Amino acid sequence: MASVRDVVVALILAAGLALAGYFVAQGFMAARMADRFVTVKGISEREVSANIAIWPLRVVASDNDLARAHGQIESSMGQIREFLARHQIDASQAQVSGFSVTDAQANQYRSGDGGNRFVINQTLVVRSSEPQTVLDASAKVGELVAAGVVLSSGGEYGGGGPTFIFTGLNDLKPAMIAEATARAREAAAQFARDSGSALGGIRRANQGMFEILPRDRAQGITEEGQLQKTVRVVSTVDYNLE
Repeated sequence: MASVRDVVVALILAAGLALAGYFVAQGFMAARMADRFVTVKGISEREVSANIAIWPLRVVASDNDLARAHGQIESSMGQIREFLARHQIDASQAQVSGFSVTDAQANQYRSGDGGNRFVINQTLVVRSSEPQTVLDASAKVGELVAAGVVLSSGGEYGGGGPTFIFTGLNDLKPAMIAEATARAREAAAQFARDSGSALGGIRRANQGMFEILPRDRAQGITEEGQLQKTVRVVSTVDYNLE
């Protein structure tokens, strides 16, 4: 017959095995619970207006006489400044840049004698804190062409039209992040209700990047060329399910 001591040892061993089994089971349950989460996205958008306009006006003049070509440039610049003043755009801070002179005779690869010898390019860059005024004036740029001003696009300034910039992003960030996070939680709570679970805490979160997009999204429309824009942020959040 087993002694009392043997019985006690057996009971202690059995209790130990049972306790170990309990902790292992709890560990498995905790691991399975840790795998129960839902990933949701929250979006926040704001429609904003640009507060800065940059408008490069690139002028070209050509002639066989360098002095006459330069005179054409000077005359065109004067007419541009008058045009800007006529349309309530302050040109006092406009910068003249991109002055270049091309001598066709200095081109060793030139063929034939057609065309003017000298070509001068110069750009007047207008910066304004009244983008709407600049937009309105840009729609009437034909007045300059009618006055004999030769405008050119391409090169450093792309298409040559105004560029509209929004600089108030930092003021929008706190409220938009809060809104995106709240919408993510709403989506997670709905998922939890539908699955018969309780919504737990945040497992992981990714704020996402802020984007400035054109308000009217269509082929050929760029954000820089549109006065009205859409600011968007998408937050991605993992919530535990209990």
